[in-house]
Amino acid sequence: MGRARRWRRGPLWIRALPGPTDHPPRIAFAIGRAVGGAVVRNRLRRRLRALIADRADQLVPGGTYLIGAGPDACGIPTDQLAATLTELLGAVRQELR
Repeated sequence: MGRARRWRRGPLWIRALPGPTDHPPRIAFAIGRAVGGAVVRNRLRRRLRALIADRADQLVPGGTYLIGAGPDACGIPTDQLAATLTELLGAVRQELR
């Protein structure tokens, strides 16, 4: 297995590794204390989880994803967050294929 690559767009970043294509993608979230208290971090994590669920077809089978967010991610509207995430996932998909 190689080194994870990192992509960043605005307040979001993704580290990803390819994996065996016969496994489903694995996803984890890294939202640090700089984002806010536990309630704020969990709310952002739920928003991101819902957006990822809507974009499951953009994930590379077998890929391992670590999705992180900076403090600015909480203040942007969901449609802008969705557009940023879609752009990131597109960049990752091109590299991991």
